[in-house]
Amino acid sequence: MAASTAEPSAAPTVTRHLRITGRVQGVGYRYHMAQEARRLCVVGWVRNRSDGSVEALVHGPQVAVEALLTWAHHGPPLARVEGVAVTDPPAGSATGTEFEQRETV
Repeated sequence: MAASTAEPSAAPTVTRHLRITGRVQGVGYRYHMAQEARRLCVVGWVRNRSDGSVEALVHGPQVAVEALLTWAHHGPPLARVEGVAVTDPPAGSATGTEFEQRETV
């Protein structure tokens, strides 16, 4: 009987758009999210919004993105997260090849 030469399929990847509300600015949320994303090998970006929320676009293996979403619900020690809205990304959203902190919009 011949051995199978099929390679295992790659882990599925997903992209999610996040809007985090609560006390999430001025507490190092962006910095800590970027650190956690890099640790998990997730690419994308995070930025503050002028309405006081934090916005992020994250892309990577499904299990890693889910771990980052779990982290996003509590954030760094000084944050007080009230909500995390997770949606599919807007059409044409680019994630890049690393995780970056962006300027406030």
